[in-house]
Amino acid sequence: MTNTENKPKIHLYMDDWRPCPEGFALARTGEECLEMLKACDVDILSLDHEMGPGELSGSEVAARIVANGTFPREIYLHTSSEYGRRSMYQTLYAGKPDDVILHKGSMPEEVRRKVANEESR
Repeated sequence: MTNTENKPKIHLYMDDWRPCPEGFALARTGEECLEMLKACDVDILSLDHEMGPGELSGSEVAARIVANGTFPREIYLHTSSEYGRRSMYQTLYAGKPDDVILHKGSMPEEVRRKVANEESR
């Protein structure tokens, strides 16, 4: 039995002000995101970069994901900061296992709809 079999399976959206897409759990801070990555089996993760004054940035969260080995199955980067997107992508790409899917941009609408439809069943 693997460790993830005992954890709830979720999709996770980290952002300090955008509304959370339907079917996703919301982390309003980097610390919340990291805690949820430890406590849950995260399928899809979508990361913002600029998380507000005094909070961990998306780049810091990405570095801790790599250091802790708490990778989800798939990662999207929905930040409007081009610097932040590059930084998170480079950090995650350099440390991710081969089976983790990493996207350079935001979730397509089809993915959002699919997750929302899964939730409504």
